[in-house]
Amino acid sequence: MNGFYITTAIPYVNAAPHLGHALELVQADVLARHRRRRGQPVRFLTGSDENALKNVTAARAAGVEVPAFVAAGAARFAALRGPLSLSFDDFIRTGADPRHRRGVELLWRRYSADLYRRRYEGRYCAGCEQFYATAELVDGPCPEHGTEPEHVAEENWFFRLSRYAGVVEDAIASGRVRIEPATRRNEVLAFVRSGLADISVSRPAARAGGWGIPVPGDPDQVVYVWWDALANYVTALGYGDDGSGDSDDDALARWWVRSAERVHVVGKGIVRFHAVHWLALLSAAGLPLPTAVFVHPYLTVEGAKISKSAGTGVDPVALVERFGVDAVRWWLLREGSGRDDADFTVARLVDRADRELAGGLGNLVQRLVVLAHRTGGGRLVPGDDVPPGPAAAARALPARIDDALERFDLRAAAGAICEFVECANRALERERPWERAAGRRDAVLAGLVDACRTAAGECLPFLPDGAARLLTRLGSGDAVGPPGAVFPRLA
Repeated sequence: MNGFYITTAIPYVNAAPHLGHALELVQADVLARHRRRRGQPVRFLTGSDENALKNVTAARAAGVEVPAFVAAGAARFAALRGPLSLSFDDFIRTGADPRHRRGVELLWRRYSADLYRRRYEGRYCAGCEQFYATAELVDGPCPEHGTEPEHVAEENWFFRLSRYAGVVEDAIASGRVRIEPATRRNEVLAFVRSGLADISVSRPAARAGGWGIPVPGDPDQVVYVWWDALANYVTALGYGDDGSGDSDDDALARWWVRSAERVHVVGKGIVRFHAVHWLALLSAAGLPLPTAVFVHPYLTVEGAKISKSAGTGVDPVALVERFGVDAVRWWLLREGSGRDDADFTVARLVDRADRELAGGLGNLVQRLVVLAHRTGGGRLVPGDDVPPGPAAAARALPARIDDALERFDLRAAAGAICEFVECANRALERERPWERAAGRRDAVLAGLVDACRTAAGECLPFLPDGAARLLTRLGSGDAVGPPGAVFPRLA
């Protein structure tokens, strides 16, 4: 089946969403909208990770019962759909959705031959919900959170990850599971080749306050939150209802077993879970592997990673209320979607929107529409004497965007639109149709409007709201729409 199944990581709900969550959601949304626009069947999943000890700790600190606390937190993340103009098809709550518990229990039974129980001592970071080896702790603190991990001694269930080192390495090295960008792929391969140790995949129920999914047959233990959370990609498709994926009309068969592409969009801090642990888990359960793991960098504020726990979050909803969804999405795509961490400031967001949206694409369309109304009452008279540059740039634009998004280079994809605008503006200034005789003027104007219609359509995955306004201004056939600014100036 020519399906495209795309997922984001599911965030903990111990604090409000921040701009880093918005980055991942917007990136996945662009990929989903783009494939739909190309006529491909798409399913886009996101959700909330609710069975974490840190959620329990936050609920206790707030003096709220855990179920009510996580429900409120999940609602905040689900509510990003409107402000960020997201198009996800499903939102799964791992602490409340019956699909999820059924699926996790079935997975546990499916890979039970690779499970054993033993006592373990190690250093545990509550922020990461992860044990760390001593060699991974530079000067002591957790590399992700900068906090000192606590010493934990307990008896847990372990998964024989070491058994799957060859399977994981082969899947990645062969390209059957793509990891983009290549630097992240190389990091994962180096980690796998250094040797994989078995990992703890449960926690004592007492330490978790009884919160989480009980281990089948062992109610004194709950499934490790990461082992539980990764499963959401298949439990949301009904894995656990019958567990087979053999029926042609069920979601698991359509979107996981037989889908052409199964793509995870994740941050660089959780690549190991998705590109190592998840591949081993799926192999043990006899399920197909994902086809790609797309990895984005972090957003920072004054050089520090945006983080709920560190109090350096930036509220994406407040940004949208102040500057509009187009400006926020555009900054995330143009500056937040490179290969390196991006530092956020309001000034950078405003500058990018004013230069490339209001002063670039929006200004180009406004000039053309106003000129069409001034010279022909909004009617266009197509001709053969059309400037070749913008027409060729418009014809090439879809393929350029396809290529960039295939490489998970959203910055380059959005940049291709900017390059078209520059080409069209150069042609407009060179041809100066307002100074030409009617025939030449009309041909130039109609040709530029037609090229801009193509570009505006290609903008729909990136700026669904703004692109719809552009298309309204540009009209269709031999007429443009009413003039008016599409993107407001923010500064």
